[in-house]
Amino acid sequence: LVDDVIDPAETREVLIRSLAMLRTKHADLPSRKHGNPPQ
Repeated sequence: LVDDVIDPAETREVLIRSLAMLRTKHADLPSRKHGNPPQ
């Protein structure tokens, strides 16, 4: 999917903003429904 079209002259600024936003992103993992089965 294409989310955005970046002008080549603005590539550096867009990447810097995007990476700065991702630096503080925190995603919680869903809890497990089942544990590991015994071996």
